[in-house]
Amino acid sequence: MSLTTISNVRAWTEGLSVEHEAVAQIRNIAGLPILAGHIAIMPDVHLGKGATVGSVIPTRGAIVPAAVGVDIGCGMCAVRTDLRASDLPDNLASMRATIESLIPVGFSVHDKDINPTHDGPNGRALKLRMDALWQRFERLQILSVLGQVDARRIWRQLCTLGGGNHFIEVCLDEVGAVWVMLHSGSRYIGKTIGEAAISMARESAMKSGVHLPDKDLAWLNEGTEAFAQYTQALSWAQDYASLNRDLMMLRVMNALRTSLGRNVGTTKEAVNCHHNYATLEEHFGSKVWITRKGAVSAREGQLGIIPGSMGAKSFIVRGKGNPMSYCSCSHGAGRIHSRGAAKRLFDLQTLATQTAGVECRKDEGVLDEIPGAYKDIETVMAAQSDLVDVVHTLKQVLCVKG
Repeated sequence: MSLTTISNVRAWTEGLSVEHEAVAQIRNIAGLPILAGHIAIMPDVHLGKGATVGSVIPTRGAIVPAAVGVDIGCGMCAVRTDLRASDLPDNLASMRATIESLIPVGFSVHDKDINPTHDGPNGRALKLRMDALWQRFERLQILSVLGQVDARRIWRQLCTLGGGNHFIEVCLDEVGAVWVMLHSGSRYIGKTIGEAAISMARESAMKSGVHLPDKDLAWLNEGTEAFAQYTQALSWAQDYASLNRDLMMLRVMNALRTSLGRNVGTTKEAVNCHHNYATLEEHFGSKVWITRKGAVSAREGQLGIIPGSMGAKSFIVRGKGNPMSYCSCSHGAGRIHSRGAAKRLFDLQTLATQTAGVECRKDEGVLDEIPGAYKDIETVMAAQSDLVDVVHTLKQVLCVKG
């Protein structure tokens, strides 16, 4: 079965293989009656829950919560510093330890609510965003179906990385400028909102007698209370995720200052973009819901981030506004091996070889994130040359994993 045999699909996968299960999943999505146009498949596409990761799905009057996913608002943040490669020490172990001491990873949270107001104007601005987010949180109607939500955990997970493929990196660009780049999302509260919405959609489909090839393709219809609750919470979680990344970036910059014993500034080149989210947009003359599940907005002139794996290149890109992709591009390299398969296929010596020159963990806990578990990022970039232009090419020298 090939993507070329599926009507209502436009794919950017030249030179890349797509696993049989992902093709079947795309076929299921392409048959949904709520679609508002073709599905755009990005070069990093691979099997996901309900919908493939690396998909852009237009819908009219409805959203599929499982297509958005449970890491609502997951995305990337990157800033260019005023440091040069020569400003960094030969050994970055102490710098990595300082970052890890300031930002909890995995399931860890802060032991008290964070207050960034002591970090200058940027910190005070972030605190105002935190306060506004809290006020909106108290009005979220969907909380009535979430059960007992631990509000303390929600706020203590702000400015935390999480696990899996989330990371913080210090990188060098093509001229030796130092960048900080990180990848994270909405943490526990995004997962809780996503799971509640998926459950509501399944219940709605069952009551309506809708036949689905996959129960995770159930949708919520515009005009219903469930849809209103979900979209309100969706917008909130996306803003939470963006704030989470900005708070971490503030702390990473402080870690660099502490490690180097000097002031570290940033240039105007900064990007903060989602790649798991839904938003109402205009395409082909109509207002439609666009769900990007593992895809980045790439409107003409818009900056985005396409990271490779923890031992490969990453790219700061500028969108070309290609209408056929709904002005989108890939969100990364995309997996070719599941986490379980990666642990079976690779060993620690291979991990050390593939991450040579990068200050990072090289233990069994990150073996599933080995570069060999991902597609070749150069091939991925070549397949989407009509979607983005490369502005900067980054190579990591330090990587913190969850």
